[in-house]
Parts: sequence; C-alpha cells; structure tokens
Amino acid sequence: MSHALSRRTLLAGAAAFPLATVFTRPVRAAEFEYKLATGQDPTHPVNTRAQEALTRIREASNGRLDIKLFPANQLGSDTDLLSQVRNGSVEFFNLSTSILSTFVAAAALPNTGFAFKDYDDVWKAMDGGLGTYVREQIAKTPIQTVSKVWDNGFRHITSSTREIKTPEDLKGFKIRVPPSPMLTSLFKALDAGAAPLNFNELYSALQTKIFEGQENPLAITATTRLYEVQKSCSLTGHVWDGYWILGNKKAWQRLPEDLRAIVSRELDRSADDQRADIVKLSASLRQELGSKGISFIEVDRQKFRDALGRTTFYKDWKNKYGDAAWEHLEAVSGKLA
Repeated sequence: MSHALSRRTLLAGAAAFPLATVFTRPVRAAEFEYKLATGQDPTHPVNTRAQEALTRIREASNGRLDIKLFPANQLGSDTDLLSQVRNGSVEFFNLSTSILSTFVAAAALPNTGFAFKDYDDVWKAMDGGLGTYVREQIAKTPIQTVSKVWDNGFRHITSSTREIKTPEDLKGFKIRVPPSPMLTSLFKALDAGAAPLNFNELYSALQTKIFEGQENPLAITATTRLYEVQKSCSLTGHVWDGYWILGNKKAWQRLPEDLRAIVSRELDRSADDQRADIVKLSASLRQELGSKGISFIEVDRQKFRDALGRTTFYKDWKNKYGDAAWEHLEAVSGKLA
C-alpha cells in the first residue's frame, strides 16, 4: 500500500513539475507589434489567407514580430487607410490597384479596360515587367509593396434595373465606381453616368437607388451581400484588379533584414494560395449568386473593347503614362492605342 502511495505521490509530483514550469516561465513579448488593415469582409480569401500568413510570421520569427489583422475597414475607409499607412499610424494595408492609383498613377496600368483576356495574361504581366514597373513607381513614395500582387479578380457589372448586354446599354446607366480615375473614365467613355464612392457607403447607395448598378469581382458581390440590392450580373470582365500589400517605408526599414525576409516570404506564399482561391470562388459563386436571385448575362467582351477603342480612352491613357509604361502593358495585352 505504502509502495503504491509513494508511487502515486511521485507520479503526481512529476506531473506537477512541468505544469509549474509552464506557469512560471516568462512569456516573451514581441519586439515589434504591427497592424495590417484591409477593406474586405472577414470571410474574403484576402483575410483568411492574410491571417494564415500572419500566424506563420509570428511562428517563424519566434514571436519577435506580431502583426494583428484588422479587416472590413475597421480602422477607416480605404482612402483614410491610405493616409494612415503613408504617415505610419498603420504599418501595412492591402489596397486595390484601382484606388492606389489616386496616389500613384501608374498603379492603374493593369486596370486598363479590356487589356487582359484571362489569368494567363494577368500573371504574365503582373509577375513580369508590368508588375516590376508598378512596384518601382510605388517605391518612389513613403510606401512600398512588401509582397507579390494578390488577386481581386475580374470586375463585372451588376444592375438593379436594366440588363447590360451591349455597350449601348451603358448609356446613362447610373453606376458607382471606386475613387479611381481609370474606372471613372472607362465608364464615362462608354456614356454611363459613372460617379466615384467609397466602398463602405455602396450598399446603402444601391439600396436607396442613388445608383442603379456597380462593378466588382464576384467574390466582393457575394461576401458583402450586394446581391440583396442587385438583380443581374453582366460578365463583362472589363477590368482586372489586384491588391498590393503596402508597407510604410520607415516601419518596414525598422524591421531587421531577417524579419523582412520572413514577412515577404509568407505573404508571397499566401498570395499564391489566395489567387487559387479566387479562381475556384469565381466558378462556385455563379451558382451561389444565382440561388440568391442574381441572373447572369454572357456578353461579347470584344464588342465592348471595340466600342472603347472608338473613343479616345486608350490614346488618352497612353499619353498620360508615357510610351515606356504603355509598352509594358502592350507587351501582354497587344496593341490598344
């Protein structure tokens, strides 16, 4: 009996020892605590994959770098957050190329109307010469890119009133566009009543019929429930849009080189995962959005590109960007202007 008791006591003591060790061991505080802000719903692949990257960054850095994710414009609208990352109050921010163009004009080069026919074109451009050129232009400012570009998807037009089947159907159509000169000029060139509005005000503007329609990738239309205030979706794919993860330059430089390497490596890995997510989502979302009451309209995209080509749209943007920049785009898109 006494032998059993002493054995139990010994086992209990042994079990308690590591427990006591766990509770008394000091927790290592992060050397760097940064924020990553996004404008997308928490369920969007941008956020699920970003969170995975941030978890891996914390683990790979042994807790030295802790980056907290703030999705869904919690820290402000896209334009507010762009100011915050410029002044350093937010260290990292993911922003669509279209809205970034209000600060770095060249960021909108990939948003040129009907420039890319498919994803093969997109990644050839964005992981190649065009992407390098855009990153160099961003780096001339107080911010810089810290990973390869993520995917926002091809943008399509939705409507609560008329169905958009041909370029002529856009005449006078009241459509919300992001605060992006490229997208505003694209729709104005096609005689639509286009006006910019921050995304966090979009749902109510569609609900109250201030706008008849909007244009966004299917993942955005689904995750932000825009299908509740829209009836049809025309698969125009008029513009491809991506997300750059931007860092405040001073905050980035404060990180030791080994931590910067970890951040870029893990964000690049999540960028590849997120790109694959969007492709899968785009296929499944047609079915899901159809079940929510959205009717889909297949359009002849070449007719829209031809209609745009009959305006001064391409010529105007080529003049704005200059021959060198435009050559990077046409290396993949073919002749535009």
